Amino acid sequence: MGRVRTTVRTGAAAGVAALAVAAGLPGAAQAATAPQPVPTYRAADGAKAVAGKPSTADAPLLEAGGVYQDEIAPGERVYRLVLEKDRSNVYVSAVVRPGPGAKVTGSDGIEVEIMTTAGRSCQGSTGRANFGYDPVPLGAAGVRWGSEDAECAPGGVYYAKVTRTSAKGSDQSPWPVELKVQREPGRTSGGPTAAPGGWASGAPTLPGTEAVARTGGTGFNDARALGGGVWRDELRPGQTRFYRVPLDWGQQLGLSAELSAAKLTKEYGSASNGLTVSLYSPYRRLVSYEDVSYDGKQAGATLEKTPPVAYENRFASDAEVKSAGLAGWYYIAVTMGAKVADFTEDATPVPLTLRTEVSGTPKKAPAYAESLTAAGFGVGGEDRAAAQEGLTAPEAADAARNGSVMRVVAGAGFGTGTLLLLVLGGWILLARRGRGAATAG
Repeated sequence: MGRVRTTVRTGAAAGVAALAVAAGLPGAAQAATAPQPVPTYRAADGAKAVAGKPSTADAPLLEAGGVYQDEIAPGERVYRLVLEKDRSNVYVSAVVRPGPGAKVTGSDGIEVEIMTTAGRSCQGSTGRANFGYDPVPLGAAGVRWGSEDAECAPGGVYYAKVTRTSAKGSDQSPWPVELKVQREPGRTSGGPTAAPGGWASGAPTLPGTEAVARTGGTGFNDARALGGGVWRDELRPGQTRFYRVPLDWGQQLGLSAELSAAKLTKEYGSASNGLTVSLYSPYRRLVSYEDVSYDGKQAGATLEKTPPVAYENRFASDAEVKSAGLAGWYYIAVTMGAKVADFTEDATPVPLTLRTEVSGTPKKAPAYAESLTAAGFGVGGEDRAAAQEGLTAPEAADAARNGSVMRVVAGAGFGTGTLLLLVLGGWILLARRGRGAATAG
């Protein structure tokens, strides 16, 4: 049986229809039987079209807080930044989205570098990520460390250079690229200037409780919120699901992903990158990843615990520690390799189990000169509520506007792919009013 896309409905009729599917009422199952294509990446709402240049000449301006949409072929695209003379850090991320079936190799990837007008790369600015065998959404981020790099601290013009590398024989067509510019406010004086000491690393102690249904998103913009716990989803070959977890100062994240047995079409088959788990920072820089082979039987991948989130992590030489220097939403991407379709039933989703451990007591935030949450970082009460309710960012925004509470609930037979989002509030109120009117009549 195919997968039913997650939808959000409002009104009494939508609520009744959703409950009909959840209860397995006659006629509901037939609507859920048709296989659907793997959903494509959801672009950011309100992204502005921009055309990067092959050199700094006439490079278009990207502004802090902006999200932009462009295309990039193998080679370079350059964009202009006008940064303030302060201690703030500026993050420029690029997420490329190859077309379905595009050929990629391990030497293909995306890189973002921040440069001065003299052509010098800002210290520790460059971020890079490479593909495996699958054309999945892939993100990298470059950084202007305003308080750590004397040469890049002055205000003025800088450039963000986005480079797409591509091996001979790989797909050469232009791909959509989403660019996001985020500004972290500067610290007040007296903050740390050195990397932290040791911390407890290694494999996390992951929970073994009953799984709760949470359908992942298609990318960073609609990633499904999770807290600590055990979560159930499903994947098809070539599909990537995105999730997000809020990590406050002092907290660590441990996670694993498991694929259950699939319906085999061949007696034997195996995909070397059958399961890949990637973790991204709040500014979309790759923190760590793990991939394992999958032969249609049980397989799992576990990431080591992140360092406790701390401002001073950004002074570390280790890239994984450096990327855990900011509180906020951390993103998880889980991919099932497309080659799994060679020996399994492509239309039949495979159960996916995620185990997440959020450990550590939240610590006091560093002393920022401006609001960190207003800049889109940090962890507030709304973020914790979104994680508890399992909301994507668009759903959380809708809930805030409508004054509704949204919950994720598993419908009957979740293994077949039925996952429902019910908006509690509006349709319940209408239903109650309807019952009241009937009683009065």
